[in-house]
Amino acid sequence: MSFAWAKPYEPKTALGQWVDERLPLPRLVYGAVGGGYPVPRNLNYAWNFGVLAGVFLMIQIITGIVLAMHYYASVDGAFASIEHIMRDVNAGWFLRYAHANGASFFFIVVYIHIFRGLFYGSYKAPRELVWMLGLVVYLLMMATAFMGYVLPWGQMSYWGAQVITGFFSAFPVVGEPLRVWLLGGFAPDQAAITRFFSLHYLLPFVIAGVVILKTWALHIPGSSNPTGVDVKTEKDTLPFHPFYTAKDGWFILLVLMAYVTVTFFMPNALGHADNYIEANPLATPAHIVPEWYFWPFYAILRAFTVDFIIPAKLWGVVAMFSSILLLFFLPWLDRSPVRSGHYRPLFKLFFWIFVADIVLLAICGVMPAEQPWVALSQIGTAYYFAHFLIILPIISKIETPLPLPSSISASVLHGEAEESAPYGLAKSQPANA
Repeated sequence: MSFAWAKPYEPKTALGQWVDERLPLPRLVYGAVGGGYPVPRNLNYAWNFGVLAGVFLMIQIITGIVLAMHYYASVDGAFASIEHIMRDVNAGWFLRYAHANGASFFFIVVYIHIFRGLFYGSYKAPRELVWMLGLVVYLLMMATAFMGYVLPWGQMSYWGAQVITGFFSAFPVVGEPLRVWLLGGFAPDQAAITRFFSLHYLLPFVIAGVVILKTWALHIPGSSNPTGVDVKTEKDTLPFHPFYTAKDGWFILLVLMAYVTVTFFMPNALGHADNYIEANPLATPAHIVPEWYFWPFYAILRAFTVDFIIPAKLWGVVAMFSSILLLFFLPWLDRSPVRSGHYRPLFKLFFWIFVADIVLLAICGVMPAEQPWVALSQIGTAYYFAHFLIILPIISKIETPLPLPSSISASVLHGEAEESAPYGLAKSQPANA
């Protein structure tokens, strides 16, 4: 996004000018997150979670690199190496707990970031590619988290790998060969732990690369805002630094305080006790559950119990993967010209019903595969797909949005009621998400 009123970068010292002429990295940073990047002036705290996600990604990479120095990727030594890290490595217990809980906080932040995008229409033009790159990051996170969960080689690690990789066997012809290729054998063993460790170490750097692409794509149309109205004048924006660096800074410290509190005082609250038992292929846990951030998708997987044309297991696997892939088509499923949910009363109602549905699926995902949880999973799964495939397209056609503010500055400085334009006038203007 280029604005005439954005201040150009000017080196203050002779050394700065010399570096800028030969390697304009300071100029690049200034244009990306400094005073040279104008940002809508009405961003609320929901916009802090994008930066927070980057902070937790860095925490995961740094703690992961140090942990990898002490980890032994072996069926015979993986579990013992975790105990070695916890007991013998200086501050090893802190690094291990910081990494494990950092993954959970990373997902918490990303989930809030995704729901913010859903509510404020951040997937709408011209930000479709920004949304899709964000979903790619999310998919890479899920793969990284799954492989990392296997590495401690506890009971839940082993049986989680057995169950998750078993999904692939549901596909006819190619499923079982694909599962064997992924594991390097017919069951999780040395080949599997070696492969998972290699990919778990590599994928965070791939995530960082996609985040850079996402940030680059975001800077072309510019940041979205809560009103869904495009930036029109200089009064609509503020320089990212110092206004939003200060706002992000204190909010990051607040969230890090919560993260450190969990890490120090309840480090195992988000984990599973069975993972402190060494993996035993001959002893199946009574109740196998994935990490909490997979619970809704696990409920969707288990919602299919009847063979209809194809086996129920295949229906479940297809539905689980489709529930995520469906989000890539969201810009074309929701055709409303208004982006922000604040001005879409019918959309807002169904958005919160959708949030409640996700919570229901998460609860069903952690419960045993028995009634009434299976029936509730089926209801939640049916509503999940109906929300995107039926409800959103209908709402976008029949809904009458509220009047949009005439500009961002009008909504911030003078009140939306005084300087608002009828929907018919604002409709012709592209709006920010």
